[in-house]
Amino acid sequence: MQQENTIPVLDKGFIRLVDFMGSDNRVVSAARVSFGGVSKGEERDKGLIKYLLEHQHHTPFEHCYFQFHVCCPIYVARQWMRHRWGSYNEISARYTQVKDEFYIPAKFRGQDVKNRQGSVTADFDNEALRKLYEQSVETSFATYNKLIEAGVAREMARGVLPVCQYTQFYWSVNARSLLNFLQLRTDGHAQYEIRVYADAIAQIFKEKMPWSWEAFEALNKKLPLAAN
Repeated sequence: MQQENTIPVLDKGFIRLVDFMGSDNRVVSAARVSFGGVSKGEERDKGLIKYLLEHQHHTPFEHCYFQFHVCCPIYVARQWMRHRWGSYNEISARYTQVKDEFYIPAKFRGQDVKNRQGSVTADFDNEALRKLYEQSVETSFATYNKLIEAGVAREMARGVLPVCQYTQFYWSVNARSLLNFLQLRTDGHAQYEIRVYADAIAQIFKEKMPWSWEAFEALNKKLPLAAN
């Protein structure tokens, strides 16, 4: 049964909002406290948020916090955790036995010859490639289980598993850092598998902080992709 505030992502993954503290008004209040001021009405408050983002006055956004429960492939998680302005707690394959949960792509992309870290649409025999991919995953998981049955420690047996294995973690992050994540990971240059998670988070951010999202979206169309 799908939990409230949960958005399915990829074939077996999800993003779930666990907790949220703050609002657009919290950003406004944090900004105006410098001058001992208060809200000046919706339109002026929205204008202030736009001004803050345009002029990179980002600290007021640090007073709003999101906490997410994420289920994604390990290689997506490793890209995700490059964003260090946040707190992470991940499930450990040292303490728990791995489940039969692996990401199986619906379609395979080709290597981009111009961008070594990118991919492009390709005309593959996806059915044949998926079968080959699944066979490799199944063999790895079967080997893992045989090692466990033989008494090998979980921390060692996990070494045979592929990085398409699903992992789960909690991520607590303030709105400033989250906007940085979204600028990078919703961009067309981001890998598809992390981009779909960022798109899901964008939906949640837009719902919780609509003024901030409107200003961010307008500004982001004018800016080049930030350096990772």
